[in-house]
Amino acid sequence: MFVSDQIQLSWQQHRIDKSVRLWDAANPSYCLQAYTGHHSHVMSLDFHPKKNDLFCFCDSINEIRYCTISPFTCTRLSKQGGSAHVRFQPRIGHLLAAASDKVVSVFDVETDRQTHAFQGHSDVVNYLCWDPSGDYLASVSEESVKVWSLVSGECIHELRSNGNQFHSCVFHPSYAALLVIGGLRSLELWNMAENKSMTVPAHENIIAALAQSQVTGMVASASHDSSIKLWK
Repeated sequence: MFVSDQIQLSWQQHRIDKSVRLWDAANPSYCLQAYTGHHSHVMSLDFHPKKNDLFCFCDSINEIRYCTISPFTCTRLSKQGGSAHVRFQPRIGHLLAAASDKVVSVFDVETDRQTHAFQGHSDVVNYLCWDPSGDYLASVSEESVKVWSLVSGECIHELRSNGNQFHSCVFHPSYAALLVIGGLRSLELWNMAENKSMTVPAHENIIAALAQSQVTGMVASASHDSSIKLWK
């Protein structure tokens, strides 16, 4: 994940040393800085969409840390709400969504005040994604995907996995009503407006992460089969 042409952040070694590291992208073997203040595994990391120097990450004991790149330091520690996944609200970054156990919490980034607590999953929530407007939030557990409205505070759409074991999701960059969901070996294309879905064979293992580009209209899928694929 690139911060600029010169540096990148990685938490690939977190299961060994529980650290977040700053790397020289031109020399990937050279670590510029390392943050080792966590007492547990680092689970997720995200960059603020407007403040390029700010990022946050969470660990498996529910601590969320906000850090800056220059200087590379932790500026705030929050002991609530995030043990699996964290994602800043797109465009403005006013809110932060965090998943912990079966609850999805939304926090005001500046005040650390909880604005929403979405509950309704019967299984652990392991993935989150915002729609491009920042008005809707999707949460994923193995058994279902739920889409929440920040305006009403309610779940407005739900899709059951029916054995596909959902793991990730992303809103399609070109079609606002289409949610792309990563399952055990396949992608589920879910038209929320019509509540219809289509299954597409995609990988040989769990599709652990999805990302989209509104510039190219493409979706990227990353799997535990050690491959990354681009879809259009």
